[in-house]
Amino acid sequence: MSLYDIPLRTLQGEATSLADHRDEAVLIVNVASKCGLTPQYAGLERLQKTYAERGFTVLGVPCNQFAGQEPGSAEEIGTFCSATYGVTFPLLEKTDVNGEGRHPLYAELTRVADAEGEAGDVQWNFEKFLLAPGGAVTRFRPRTEPEAPEVVAAVEAALPR
Repeated sequence: MSLYDIPLRTLQGEATSLADHRDEAVLIVNVASKCGLTPQYAGLERLQKTYAERGFTVLGVPCNQFAGQEPGSAEEIGTFCSATYGVTFPLLEKTDVNGEGRHPLYAELTRVADAEGEAGDVQWNFEKFLLAPGGAVTRFRPRTEPEAPEVVAAVEAALPR
């Protein structure tokens, strides 16, 4: 199954998939509202605003698997993201990224190795996977800031326009 065919749900519970973004660059990030890395939302939103018109989107995936740092309801998550960080990029429903209940999207994404050649489980909140048009994936670990030079370079190389 292609990443583009995996069924997903929006934060509001509506059916969706990556198919709508097939010709775009998509930065898929597992996010949390109560994490030391939560300020990365600001950098993610700046990337969204900078590159959206060139065929780019951030896709936030709330996850409560790391020290219970995303305990809120869908409404609470949405309100926090928009009120605190002005988030305009789409958010999916709360999702498991590791373990037996790992979502099929993350079952595929975690097969991708990072810059050090390590694949496997998501390490923590704010791990990033850049999906380029055509399906190539680049992985960035949680402490890599959204606007780090290596992320920006990868995003710019993946932009369709």
